[in-house]
Amino acid sequence: MMERVTHTKKTRIKASSSRVSIYLHKTFSSFMNAHQQRLQLYHLKNDFDITDLDSTEWLKAPEVHIEHYWSGEKAPKGRHFSAKLLWSKTAVYVRFEANIGEPLVASTDPNLDSKTHGLWDRDVCEIFIAPDSEVPQKYFEFEIAPNGEWIDIALDATSGKREADWDYNSGMQSAARVDKDRIISAMKIEWIAFGKTPKAGDVWLGNLFRCVGKDPTRGYLAWQPTMAETPNFHVPEQFGEFEFC
Repeated sequence: MMERVTHTKKTRIKASSSRVSIYLHKTFSSFMNAHQQRLQLYHLKNDFDITDLDSTEWLKAPEVHIEHYWSGEKAPKGRHFSAKLLWSKTAVYVRFEANIGEPLVASTDPNLDSKTHGLWDRDVCEIFIAPDSEVPQKYFEFEIAPNGEWIDIALDATSGKREADWDYNSGMQSAARVDKDRIISAMKIEWIAFGKTPKAGDVWLGNLFRCVGKDPTRGYLAWQPTMAETPNFHVPEQFGEFEFC
């Protein structure tokens, strides 16, 4: 749930907007030339415990490596992360593996029993999922922190203004572990949380993100670049595709 707003003088914005637009267009074009816009989810015959972060079931999943910021600019290797997705008849599984290249920004007294508001201001990995490809403006946000804290939010921007349902309860299950040079985290979200169950061949929409570090050098990585002029993940028009195989 990240949207950073900066305040500058109108004259400065007017003078620099064309240069920013040209830069973002060039960066986006070079980024997309060799970028994967569809991620396949392989089907599981049997469910497994999400706390088993090293389950051999994850070996079945294609892995997508995310190495760029929301703008398409390349991020330092210490901020790179990867994701794997699987699905079963009951749930979707998401696993993140994130490099550690700087001190983590996380609570020393984590709350694992309920959602943590403001989690997006710390180190987190996130997934946005839009079940209806015809209406990407209605989507769900799920975040997991290195210490296991989490949050789930239902969002609706069909009116042109983004509305958040903070009382949304997906029943998501999650787990996380910090190793020497990486963070492993995972989520399991049952289909009831989305109001529908996919079938093989279906394509949903969404995106994958990581927030890492502290200002003024805080980083916002994205699988599909949102190309906003300031860091903003909430751009459904730029969602990639999740294909259920």
